[in-house]
Order: sequence, then structure tokens, then C-alpha cells
Amino acid sequence: MALSEKLDSIPPSLIRRFFDLASSMKDIISLGIGEPDFDTPQHIKEYAKEGLDKGYTHYGPNIGLYMLREAIAEKLRRDNNIDADPEKEIIITVGANMPIFMGLATFLREGEEVLIPEPAFVSYAPAVILAGGKPVMVPTREEEEFKPRIEDLNKYVSEKTRAIIINTPNNPTGTVYTRKDLEEIADFAVEHDLMIISDEVYEYIVYDGVKHVSIASLNGLFERTITVNGFSKTFAMTGWRIGFAVAPSWVIEKMVKLHMYTVTCPVTFIQYAVAKALRDKRSWDAVEYMRREYQRRRDLVWRRINEIGLPVVKPKGAFYIFPSIKNIGFKSMEFSEKLLREAKVAVVPGIAFGKEYDQYIRISYAVKYEKLNEALNRIEDFVKKKDTT
Repeated sequence: MALSEKLDSIPPSLIRRFFDLASSMKDIISLGIGEPDFDTPQHIKEYAKEGLDKGYTHYGPNIGLYMLREAIAEKLRRDNNIDADPEKEIIITVGANMPIFMGLATFLREGEEVLIPEPAFVSYAPAVILAGGKPVMVPTREEEEFKPRIEDLNKYVSEKTRAIIINTPNNPTGTVYTRKDLEEIADFAVEHDLMIISDEVYEYIVYDGVKHVSIASLNGLFERTITVNGFSKTFAMTGWRIGFAVAPSWVIEKMVKLHMYTVTCPVTFIQYAVAKALRDKRSWDAVEYMRREYQRRRDLVWRRINEIGLPVVKPKGAFYIFPSIKNIGFKSMEFSEKLLREAKVAVVPGIAFGKEYDQYIRISYAVKYEKLNEALNRIEDFVKKKDTT
């Protein structure tokens, strides 16, 4: 029986591989998977129960409940300087991964290219392939905080290029693009008539007074931007699988059609809960509490990684750090496997985020402070042993 060539061309996620391996071992501290260790705030759980009691147990509109789209529109105006019509420019989705594929599928034609600055989250290239396109990876440099340079983008753009995917705050590096960075990317996109997929799921997890800026808020950019976001990181709701996309009405109209013939609609009582949560001050108090704790952990891991002697860019957002292991003498897969088996610490090999990053590892500090400190002790002991052997 013939199998899908598209699926055969996509390797399994190395993040999941190491997560599954770590799950089968004892006394492992996992710094691998990007999931908040906080529980969903209790009042949001209560809102979900309230939604069930109120009868939100049936199909909802393919585009999502209006009450949630309206609440998101209010949040966008308040926090992102984006004025989106909740009637036709916002769609509620099952998590934030799906709208990346759905967004690409609305405009990408077979064989067209999408620029993806690396290191990049593992879902982007497969989403492009599944949508019928060709991912074109654009390397970035540690000394430039892993931000794409316009001269590099110009090297990779072609007549077939249709879009660019950006991610700020960034997974795996923790880099946050400034307004100037985004303005340069915006000018590049306009010059080459590109669509922009902007993944902003870590928008509230920023440090040191840094401000997240949405590229769709820049003058004239809304009409060529698909902003992807969700609540997994913001409200610690990874298992709830609820996200959204904001885009011009012609894009949303096509995404609704994809929804219609795939998932039908997101879970209705969860949509009710998030709509209520967005307007509840307790939710934003919880977001700030988690952000402060992530920053405390960022400060710890930044200090310890430097003491261990691994060169690293200081993260300004998200909950990842991306140290170099060039001085250790291992490639990222070998380092990660040895660290897991000998020190019982799980990290993600840098090669998962791009072939140019085989001498890096990704560490997630979405782990309790004391456990994070213990994991860093184990990493330090592991590196010292390798230095003396």
C-alpha cells in the first residue's frame, strides 16, 4: 500500500523522543518539554464547570464562540494594539499548532516556499510541508541573539517565496524581537509581497522590562499577517488545547472551512471558561505571578550555566535557554543522551531546532526552582567529569 510521501518526509519530534525516553526512566529531572509546571488557576477550572452546568456541551460555531472571540478582541486592543473584528477576523482553534498549518493552507500553493529563521520550533517546517509548501531554513547567529538579518533573508528569498514565519518571544532561544527588528522584517515582507505567520504564544512571558510587540500592530501589516496565539502558556492550560488566530477576513473565512471538515469546532465549555477568564483580574494576577517566578528561574539558570562554562545568550522571554556545548566536544544528540543516562537530566538536542545547531542544547526552566537547581548541579558534575576524561 502506498503511503503519504509528505508524512514520510517528516521525522518524529526529538522533543517528544527525549520526553518519552525520560518518562520510562527513574529519578529523571526533565528540562525538556516546554510545559508550565503550574496548575491551571482554580477559578478557570470553576468557569469550565460553570460552562458544563450552563449546557455548553454541544457543537459550537466552526469559527468559535462569539463570547470568546469578543473577549480576545478586547485583549488585542488593550495589550497588542490590534483592532480585529471578532465577527470575521478571529478564529478559535484546537491549540496554537493547528492554526499555523491552517493559516499556511489558506494561501500556500504547491511548491511555494516559506522562510523560517532558525533555530526554530519543530512544528514549523512540517506545517509548511503538510500545507504543500517547501520550508526554507534561514540560519541566525548566536552573536546577534539569534535574530534574522535582512541580508540573510535576502539570500534565501526567491520568486517562489510566499511567506515568512516568525516567533517572538522565541522557542528555543528566549530571544524577543524589538520593534525595530519587526519593522525591518515588515519592510522585507512588503518588498517581497510575503505573508507573515507570527507565533506569539509566549507574549506575556518577558523579562527585564522588555515589551512584547505584535507585528500585526505595525502600520499596514494587519492585512498580510496571521497572528497565532493561545492559552497553554499564558494561563498554564496545555492540556485544554485552546488557541486562536487573528487575520484578515479572507484568511479566517478559509480557515473556518478547514475547521469545518477537520475538527468541526473547539470544545465549547472550554471556550466559555477562557472567555470568562480573559475578563477576570485573577487571571492576569496569576499570569504576573508565573512570569515573576519564571524570571527568578531564568536568573538562576543564566548564572549557573555561565558558571559551568557554557556560552549562552541571556533569554529575554519564554522559559528556555539555548547554551552552546562547543567546548565539551560532543554533538547535541550524543551530549543529550549521555546527560540523560549518566546524570539523569533530560534536555533537547539543538539539532532538533535546525541542522546548524548541533552544538547547542535547549533547557526548559518551567520546573520548580529547587528541582531546577538540582538539575544544574547534575549538569555541572557531568560537564566537569567530561573535562577531566
